[in-house]
Amino acid sequence: MMRSLYSGVSGLQNHQTRMDVIGNNISNVNTTGFKRGRVNFQDLISQMMRGPARPGERVGGINPQQVGLGMQVATIDTLHTQGSLQTTGIKSDLAIQGEGFFILRAGEENYYTRAGAFGVDAEGFLVNPANGMRVQGWQAETVDGQTMINSSARPEDLIIPVGSKDPAQATTEVFLASNLNKNTPLIPEDATAAQVQEGTWTVEYDIYDSFGSTHTLRIDFSRNPDAENQWLAEVAIGPELDEAIPQQLSVGGVDSVDGATFIVEFANDGTLQSVQNPEGGLVNTDELGVQITFDVPESSIPIDPETGLPEDAPQTQVFDLNLGRAGAFVDSMTQYASESSTKIFNQNGFNMGYLEDYRIDQSGVITGIYSNGNNRSLGQVALATFVNPGGLEKTGDTNFQASINSGLPDVGTVGVAGKGTIIAGALEMSNVDLAEQFTDMIVTQRGFQANSRTIQTADQLLQEVLTLKR
Repeated sequence: MMRSLYSGVSGLQNHQTRMDVIGNNISNVNTTGFKRGRVNFQDLISQMMRGPARPGERVGGINPQQVGLGMQVATIDTLHTQGSLQTTGIKSDLAIQGEGFFILRAGEENYYTRAGAFGVDAEGFLVNPANGMRVQGWQAETVDGQTMINSSARPEDLIIPVGSKDPAQATTEVFLASNLNKNTPLIPEDATAAQVQEGTWTVEYDIYDSFGSTHTLRIDFSRNPDAENQWLAEVAIGPELDEAIPQQLSVGGVDSVDGATFIVEFANDGTLQSVQNPEGGLVNTDELGVQITFDVPESSIPIDPETGLPEDAPQTQVFDLNLGRAGAFVDSMTQYASESSTKIFNQNGFNMGYLEDYRIDQSGVITGIYSNGNNRSLGQVALATFVNPGGLEKTGDTNFQASINSGLPDVGTVGVAGKGTIIAGALEMSNVDLAEQFTDMIVTQRGFQANSRTIQTADQLLQEVLTLKR
């Protein structure tokens, strides 16, 4: 009878523990990134009443006789199943579809979470605004003019410097891919202004100097009367084209005498064949183009506020005018019997701009959007996975810490070593299923009730023993 009393007590205590876990799950049904708990029971030790006996020659074997002494909690598991994603439309809200955890840092400690309700603080750090922990990742670096993200380095605090400057960059390459109409009329020697206009195709595009000042690049194409499939090209640069900036043009290492003219030759099939200098010099390699040098006008050079003089900077600028590849149709100049076109499809200069906005894509790359039209990578969010995520320790704030049984964190980018994808503008909801929790609550309540009946029945048996002697 005493054994049944203590068995009932253990049942009451451990069913209460299970009810505590269920209550915590239900209370966090709307907690972002919460992972529900689950209680598993196992029996306690059993008292041996009679041991087993092996079979003999005359009789068979005898099974052991044991009386159980109750039950206990085996495990309280954290179930890291995927929660539903809720769209918020907030660009700094992040959710993980698949495996992985965001990495947060507070001082020297790293924490891991699935709750991605992040924001930017006053210093530009990407943080969890509820506790100030900083989101970890890799900042972008500029190497030889190219923006790169070194995801093999140690993760660091991510900064989104809203309002920061993007310095101006001088144009060093212009890519031209216009079509010149083969049926364009030749300009006669004593041509009128109307005939000159009819026989000339003009291409205009903005380029930039190192100060971010805008200059107009103009190229006038007209058919060469002395050679078939050749066009004369005349270059002019200036803030106002009627006041052209002094310049020099070089083809194949030979400078043009007038500093502005070169010849473009096409093959019979309409593709680009060569670029020539009227004074000698021929370019007929795969990449065809000319090199242009022009003087930066004094009006475009900023004034030093201390001296009142123009700043000490290069007074000339050099850029390559790339006309395409010999024999190519795509992204190269052509000559066909169709309307001429103005197609400068790329130039790499721009003026100064400010970071106005940012976006985060599925790979966790943060892209800054600048007022000068540039889109530049700012950094990338890091993810961590564990061999045994169930071994992580809960630390509050929907955070986890690594333990001796979770394994070390495997930190990397999206999609590497089983890591999921990042969904911006969404949050992962709790993975608590209310229907399941209320069902478990009923089962737990009945288990608790049944154990209380065991204690009451044992008490009645003891009462009967006490009444044997009156």
